Amino acid sequence: MPGLLGKKIGMISVFSAEGKNIPCTVIEAGPCAVTQVKTIEKDGYEAVQVGFQDQKESRVSQPLLGHFKKAGVAPKKHLAEFKDFDTALNVGDVVTVDLFADAAYVTVIGTSKGRGFQGVVKRHGFGGVGQATHGQHNRARKPGSIGACSYPAKVFKGLRMGGQMGNARVTTHNLQVLKVIPEHNLLVIKGSVPGYNGSIVIVEK
Repeated sequence: MPGLLGKKIGMISVFSAEGKNIPCTVIEAGPCAVTQVKTIEKDGYEAVQVGFQDQKESRVSQPLLGHFKKAGVAPKKHLAEFKDFDTALNVGDVVTVDLFADAAYVTVIGTSKGRGFQGVVKRHGFGGVGQATHGQHNRARKPGSIGACSYPAKVFKGLRMGGQMGNARVTTHNLQVLKVIPEHNLLVIKGSVPGYNGSIVIVEK
């Protein structure tokens, strides 16, 4: 799918024509510079590599620095590949938020906020043990039994338990595009997207 790299600015709310208060997320989508055009003959597949946000040359590795100089663009912090653009793109072209001018819905991919080590109640929505007597003591938020005693005498893989929560790649589909502001490279979409303010996201048509 064609798309752009962007940065999550934050959330706001707007009023619809019916007077409803709609929660929205503002994303700075682009501008992204085309750093490489991959072809079937040379790379085995067709794709367009784009870069987002300028970076100092001193903070870029030598192989990447040569890659950017060959493309004739300034070094970029973030790179991503997209397929099936409507128009043919060449190395050095700039793709802006105008890409979504005719889009009704988009898909946003980001990294969720890290929550650290969490228990089963917060991580998986366990209700906890109902009774607080008969030796229950203070274990109301514990997971309880995790396996049989005699057979199969093991804990099955994938059992929901406490552990690391968040800081994972999350994809949110079918988010409605409410407004495109090309003069500021802003995209206003309905609902929330994964990640904290300032995090890098991928927006696809």
